[in-house]
Amino acid sequence: MSRISARFAKLKKDNQAAFVPFVTAGDPNAEATAALLERLPGAGADLIELGVPFSDPMADGPAIQASSQRALHAGMTLTKVLDLVRRFRKNDDKTPIVLMGYYNPIHKYGTARFAKDAAEAGVDGLITVDLPPEEDDVLRLPAGAQGLDIVRLATPTTDDVRLPTILEGAGGFLYYVSITGVTGTKTFAESDVRAAVARLQRATDLPVAVGFGIKTPEQAAGVAMFADAAVVGSAIVERIAAGASLEDVADYCASLARAVHEARN
Repeated sequence: MSRISARFAKLKKDNQAAFVPFVTAGDPNAEATAALLERLPGAGADLIELGVPFSDPMADGPAIQASSQRALHAGMTLTKVLDLVRRFRKNDDKTPIVLMGYYNPIHKYGTARFAKDAAEAGVDGLITVDLPPEEDDVLRLPAGAQGLDIVRLATPTTDDVRLPTILEGAGGFLYYVSITGVTGTKTFAESDVRAAVARLQRATDLPVAVGFGIKTPEQAAGVAMFADAAVVGSAIVERIAAGASLEDVADYCASLARAVHEARN
C-alpha cells in the first residue's frame, strides 16, 4: 500500500479528514523550507503538498506566484526540490509528499528520468496543473512505472461528460478546486462545495480533497465535515511572505490541523 493510501485509510478508520498544507519549495530559501517540512508532521500535517516553483504559474494567485519568484531568485530548481524531499525522508518515512507544479520543468529535466528520481527521493504523487488527462500519458506512464500517483483536478465546471476522463488513470486522491479562478483570490459557498464533493464521491472511490480558498480553521473544519481532506496553501504562503517565524507558521498549521481533525467529533 502506498503512503497516500495508507494515510487516508488510517484517517478513515479514525473518522477524520486529512489536513494538507502547501508550501513552495525554496521560499524564502531552501533551508527555511527544509526546517518547515521537518516541523509540519508534528504540527498535524497528514500529507504535504510541496510546490515546485515555476516562472509562469497560471493556476496560482498573487501569493503563490510571488512565492515562486522568491524561490527561483533564491536558486531553487527541480533538482533541489528533490534534494529537499530526500532530506525530509531521512527522518520521516510515513508522511506522503505530493509535488504540485507545472510540466515545463519536468519536460526539461526529462520525464522518465524525473519519475525515477522523484520516486527514489521519496515523492508519492504528482499534481501537474497544466497537463490535462488527454495529454498526460507522457508523465502518467513513466510515473506509474515508478509507483507515483497522478493526482487529477476537478473543478466547478467539470460536468458529467468530462468527469470520467478525469477519473480514468487518476491515483492517490482527487483534488477538487473549490472556485473558478486562481489560488487564494476568492472564497466559496460551503453548500456548493459540499454538493460538488458528494457528487465526486459517488463517482469514485478515491479520497476527495478540497483546495483553493481555505484560509481559516473554521473554513477548514467546515470542509472536513464532508470532504476527505482540506488543503491550505495561500494562507500559509502569505505568512511566510510576511516574515513570520518558523514557530508562528507551524503554530498556524497546527491550528488548522486541530480544526480538521476535530471537526467530526
